[in-house]
Amino acid sequence: MYNGIGASSGIGIGRVMIIKEQALSYAPTTDATPEQEIERYKRALNKFVENTMAKAEQMKSSVGEKEAEIIMGHAAMLQDPYMNSEIEKQMQSGSSAEKALETICDMFITMFESTGDELTMQRATDVKDIKKGMLSVLLGIEEADISKAPKGTIIVVDDLTPSMTTGIVKENIAGIITQTGGKTSHSAILARALEIPAVLSVAGVVEKLADGQQVIIDGSKGTVIDAPTEKQLKDYTEKRNKFLKEKEELKKYIGMATATADGRVVELVGNIGNPDNAKQVVECDGEGVGLFRTEFLFMDSDSMPTEEQQFEAYKKAALVLKDKPLIIRTLDIGGDKEIPYLGLKKEENPFLGFRAVRFCLENTQLYKTQLRALLRASAFGNIKIMVPLVTCVDEIRAVKALVKEIMADLDSQGIAYNKEIQVGVMMETSASVMVADLLAKEADFFSIGTNDLTQYTMCVDRGNADVAYLYSVYNPAVLRAIKHIIECGSKEGIMVGMCGEAAADPLMIPLLVAFGLSEFSVSATSVLATRKVISMWTQQEAQQVAQRTMQLETEKEVEEYLRSVQK
Repeated sequence: MYNGIGASSGIGIGRVMIIKEQALSYAPTTDATPEQEIERYKRALNKFVENTMAKAEQMKSSVGEKEAEIIMGHAAMLQDPYMNSEIEKQMQSGSSAEKALETICDMFITMFESTGDELTMQRATDVKDIKKGMLSVLLGIEEADISKAPKGTIIVVDDLTPSMTTGIVKENIAGIITQTGGKTSHSAILARALEIPAVLSVAGVVEKLADGQQVIIDGSKGTVIDAPTEKQLKDYTEKRNKFLKEKEELKKYIGMATATADGRVVELVGNIGNPDNAKQVVECDGEGVGLFRTEFLFMDSDSMPTEEQQFEAYKKAALVLKDKPLIIRTLDIGGDKEIPYLGLKKEENPFLGFRAVRFCLENTQLYKTQLRALLRASAFGNIKIMVPLVTCVDEIRAVKALVKEIMADLDSQGIAYNKEIQVGVMMETSASVMVADLLAKEADFFSIGTNDLTQYTMCVDRGNADVAYLYSVYNPAVLRAIKHIIECGSKEGIMVGMCGEAAADPLMIPLLVAFGLSEFSVSATSVLATRKVISMWTQQEAQQVAQRTMQLETEKEVEEYLRSVQK
């Protein structure tokens, strides 16, 4: 048995089809003139863009428009003027088109991988896919064709790239296993969109398994059984049938209010990373958006995004959601992300450094541009502003003062905005927990970011495998922090939500109900499953579970107990 990351739920039983990457060897220099090499590169680029757009159209019809946009983004990235000019400079210096492409792509890959942020690191995978695709065009090599895979195939590959996915015939693929990737990688996103069970990040799996070998994968637990017994095949066939039946039953929760078994209504919303994701939240029956990360606007640009560009992005999401709540987090960026035009210094420990609200309050022109765009967009929907990495009352007061200043300016120009717009705090630092009672008097709402709250509470680097055992939301210290935040918010009568992964964790849900959480913000695909779990608990039952849980002393005891009472 091999373990990895369960990225797309379900049971897959089938036979292995290994996809090994072809060697893309080339000469680093060329006898051609730079002009001739640039012309050859441009012809290849045109062909790559043409092929990519054709794949996007294919994906749009077979998977969906949102997933097709991932592929379309590849064409846009390679057509970027800055990237192209850098590649051309390499060719002007005597590099072959292949070498020039690889040099610049590798530069971007290193930049994105060095951030330590999973979502930003995913862009490195995009660039790797682009590099491989363009090199294949330049060298005249055909990419792997998955479309001919027979029914019951388990694809085994280093990384399932978006371009590969276009060849998948959904009915024929029983599962996907990769050597790399995480829950937010494109491999995971596309597998979930196709509703194919997937286990990612299984070390050395391409070499460990053989073509035609029968395997079982559990996309919920992240396990791969490489030599299943007859009993295991029988048991997992039953598990698969049960999973499919339960999945079908989730459909009855569409259109229902999100409420406990005894009728306490809570809000169930989605997390998004760009305006286009808002549509998926609505399609999955989410009641709004509890976290809109705005970093994409800055990461996807060679220069500072203008007020108008930001306004259009926020407005687009607001119009999709109509009157549903849209909580937009202001720029959460620091020295871990290399964005040349921001002039951020490299820091020894960027997660404890000059980032998020600290950076924004020192760069007020940049921040005022974003806040002004947000205020203007608030005229088109139910937008709320959320401030990340707050550690003291001074910071939220400073942000509110800027908002007030911009409001006065908009009034003088006769520009519409929501005069009652709410400004809230993302509760994710130990300091914010300690002064939650004070922050609750200043903020219009709280949203608990459990991913970072766990990291900061436990003093754990999420990317450090040596201390990964400490990173758990079930740790009593983290649970006490969550409970305290909710109590302080409730005392002041403000909404308290949660936008970390814990909000969708079926083990955590009874605790969150008992603590009094009023908003659960989850991935779009987790909406119905979360609604179902919430509906299974009465408040009294949840209180009993919480009372016992808070008496326990270790993370292990907590998790074992919560599993024992799981419905």
